[in-house]
Amino acid sequence: MPHFGVPGLHSHDLRHTGNTIAASAGASLRDLMVGHDSVRAAMIYQHRTAEADRKIATTMNGKITEVLPAKASGP
Repeated sequence: MPHFGVPGLHSHDLRHTGNTIAASAGASLRDLMVGHDSVRAAMIYQHRTAEADRKIATTMNGKITEVLPAKASGP
């Protein structure tokens, strides 16, 4: 039975979309666990993206170059 006056749309669909958007905005696993019974259920929304991978790599590179001697970090 459809909800919200839209055929085929269910409350679970809205929850999934909201949690996916929250995860992509940086919500922690703990944040996403609100209303879930397990870590496994919350992990569903922790989709890996190329954008997230780039952000992680850039941040890691920045941290590494902060501690490397200038000579070792390149020309």
